[in-house]
Amino acid sequence: MSNFTPYFQKDMNNRILIVDDERDICEILEFNLANEGYEVTCAHSAEEAMEKLNGHSLILLDVMMGGMSGYKLAETLRRGGNRVPIIFLTARDAENDMLTGFSVGADDYISKPFSVKEVMARVRAVLKRSSQPESSQPAPAVLNIDGLRIDFDTKTVLVNGQPTALTKTEFELLALMASNPGKIYSRAMFIDILWADTPYITERTVDVHITRLRKKLGPYAALISSRQGYGYLFDKTHE
Repeated sequence: MSNFTPYFQKDMNNRILIVDDERDICEILEFNLANEGYEVTCAHSAEEAMEKLNGHSLILLDVMMGGMSGYKLAETLRRGGNRVPIIFLTARDAENDMLTGFSVGADDYISKPFSVKEVMARVRAVLKRSSQPESSQPAPAVLNIDGLRIDFDTKTVLVNGQPTALTKTEFELLALMASNPGKIYSRAMFIDILWADTPYITERTVDVHITRLRKKLGPYAALISSRQGYGYLFDKTHE
């Protein structure tokens, strides 16, 4: 096996913003990220981060801070059209907290205490995914099922005529299954296809994303069917 080569080496798009009110955590992350060749900026509150956002390619964001929370900052950014990748760093690792993080547009979620090695690996993976062009979908440009409209070119979804804000991962999950209706995808298959470059992804992460996706599809949630012991599929018989 060849030696690992960092994905970013003297890359222009390698600026990372760390937002955490624990200064020792900021210092540890800043030191290690700088050693990997990243340009790092630190902010110790969401309010301070709002003043330092421009030009960064990724945000490492604490959830629980004085003043505005990390969740609120992420939600504010997404509503304003800012799509910079966000990785939450938090001591809260309950499933509901993960669901909240992904629902406001998180790209990844790391529980404290964490290993620096894990953070570095996830940073590389998220930046690599965000820098790559979308792969073409082996599907028609638009799929209409009653009031559900999936546009594979514009990466948009309408539910009964209303736009539904899916995260990049949620859309990729939906597009993969909708492109191959009736095919059962195991959790391991999803991880291999959508998280191939991301270590530490567990099957629980897949379930969390599927749960969020179903909620956003509303009356068409049943199109994503589960087969106990096997996985998930896009089942058009529920249309």
